[in-house]
Amino acid sequence: MQSTEQLAGLIRRKYQVLMQLREMGRRQAVLVTEGDIAPLLSLLAAKQELIATLQTVERTLTPYYAEVPDERVWNSPQDRADCAQLVSECNALLEEIVQLEKAGAEKMTVRRNEVAQQLQQVHSATQVRGAYEAQRIPRAS
Repeated sequence: MQSTEQLAGLIRRKYQVLMQLREMGRRQAVLVTEGDIAPLLSLLAAKQELIATLQTVERTLTPYYAEVPDERVWNSPQDRADCAQLVSECNALLEEIVQLEKAGAEKMTVRRNEVAQQLQQVHSATQVRGAYEAQRIPRAS
């Protein structure tokens, strides 16, 4: 049987990481909207490190998933209730993070399409200008 103190500590760590990921997701949405690429790339790198931390915490939690929760021995009913509440908050945070990620992906797609359209317009304008300039140059006879 795993220690319930260790379990509670892991759940607290998971909660902390999820809180940081949520804040980064919110910041990412702002950066995508603003089109601020350099800070966005830095944020994505930091976010990847947090995701790796979360994966490590989840791997450490794996043995607890095989246990029967009602058979765990807690120091007090309050400790058990606190841990259960934190698990519930982790699940809510995870849902919010997934929604932020979906919204962020949609915003990035819209932004990418806008940039592609702008590039196409610049390309077309360059072709038109080139055609007009070619007509203006007197031909040598």
